[in-house]
Amino acid sequence: MARHEVVSPIPGVFYRRPDPDSPLFTDAGQTVAADDTVGLVEVMKSFHEVPAGEAGTVVEFLVENEDEVDAGQVLAVIEAG
Repeated sequence: MARHEVVSPIPGVFYRRPDPDSPLFTDAGQTVAADDTVGLVEVMKSFHEVPAGEAGTVVEFLVENEDEVDAGQVLAVIEAG
């Protein structure tokens, strides 16, 4: 199976949930569609959705909630299928 890397479109702070009281967008082992949101990147109080980009199963997240990320940094890995 092919692996797909989900990358940050912009530098900022990565969030795995829409707000502190909500559940995670997704987690390792869960199935996602290509357009499912896997997280948000916030820069200057503006939040940008990060889509899975490919349908499959989330293998792992390489960054934690509220980590600072760079543009192009790999956030998660998806097993395509």
